[in-house]
Amino acid sequence: MKKIILLATAAVLLSGCGIYSKYKPATTVPDNLYGEEVAVEDTASFGNMDWHELFTNPYLQQLIELGLQNNTDYQTAQLRVEQADAALLSAKLAFLPGFALSPQGTISSYDGHKATKAYSLPVTASWELDIFGRMRNAKEQAKANFAQSRDYQQAVRTQLIAGIANTYYTLLMLDEQLIISQQTEESWQEIVASTRALMKAGLSNESAVSQMEAIWYQVQASILDLKKQINEVENSLAHLLAETPRSYQRSELEGQQFPEHFSTGIPMQMLANRPDVRMAERSLEAAFYGTNAARSAFYPSITLSGSAGWTNNAGIMIVNPGKFLASAVGSLTQPLFARGALIAQYRISKAQQEEAVLSFQQSLLNAGSEVNDALTACQTSREKSILLDKQIASLETALKSTSLLMEHGTTTYLEVLTARQSLLSAQLTRTANRFTEIQSTINLYKALGGGRE
Repeated sequence: MKKIILLATAAVLLSGCGIYSKYKPATTVPDNLYGEEVAVEDTASFGNMDWHELFTNPYLQQLIELGLQNNTDYQTAQLRVEQADAALLSAKLAFLPGFALSPQGTISSYDGHKATKAYSLPVTASWELDIFGRMRNAKEQAKANFAQSRDYQQAVRTQLIAGIANTYYTLLMLDEQLIISQQTEESWQEIVASTRALMKAGLSNESAVSQMEAIWYQVQASILDLKKQINEVENSLAHLLAETPRSYQRSELEGQQFPEHFSTGIPMQMLANRPDVRMAERSLEAAFYGTNAARSAFYPSITLSGSAGWTNNAGIMIVNPGKFLASAVGSLTQPLFARGALIAQYRISKAQQEEAVLSFQQSLLNAGSEVNDALTACQTSREKSILLDKQIASLETALKSTSLLMEHGTTTYLEVLTARQSLLSAQLTRTANRFTEIQSTINLYKALGGGRE
């Protein structure tokens, strides 16, 4: 009874000094995490959408599935999970006693007498009592590291899905820009031929022909640059898919559908969805238990050990046949001259914990900033698309008018050249803006922790 009271008293005292304290997860986030202009009343989150529902393009879906199967970074993340799982299992098994079979045999002879043979077949056992929480804190730290490895795997998965989608839509943007440039090149070829014909008829001059030819050659050079960019982006996509470079089948940028409205959800969902934020908190949790473990190192370790088995050597007696022998030992180890090293280790663990707190806080701020950036970029590109459509309509009208006026000799070739160049620039800008809108949608999905398994 006294032993029970003593152990209970020790447990109360040790819990008071923090050895048994449990980590408390974060429950609050900074005010206006997404920015003051972003409403967060709706608890639904765009990041909760399955990636199949967001990326409905069948070619893109095939590429993402292929990337999740082949990407080496994602496979490495999966192996890290297996390593952390094995480390956690090891920490759990540390609570169980260890057993070992230690057979021994000796042959001895004294002063020429007959040799005597002795043997022992003991099974030894050792069991450390976790009175002061060393193994328990190590187990909790291993659990935090295991959870962090899973969060890292999810972070790689989210990044991979977003990377493949961004690369795919980059190809669609470049394809459309190439088509626009090729159509423009054909138009310039016709204009050059028409201007030459006008020069032969005395209605134009060599300067006009040279100007038209220069622009024509410039458009041809831009087409070559676009083809080079397409090849480079396809190589980047092959890298993500862990494949050798090749061309990928794809659709067109026009007609790609995405949600019109987004719900970012309440800021606390950032803790549950963003894998990098969860990783930062898992690091904080692991550092917390690391500090607990460093604190428990100041206390003694208690170990129970024993052995049982057959032997024919009982002290100075040789017994045949062998007899069964059992023994038990209890030991307590208290560090005496290592206190300085233990204090230094505790200070290191405490500093690492404080560092993890700052890292977690910064990860929240970074996450909120990324959400705000993606929302702003998406809204801005949608507003610009309306203006760009109006601009292109006006430029097309202006080009028709200047072309007709040039045919009747009331305007110069420079006005036609300027009008066509402005139209080409606006068309390319509209295509790039459409890609920016899609890219910001993908980035918002990633910023909200989308793509979870």
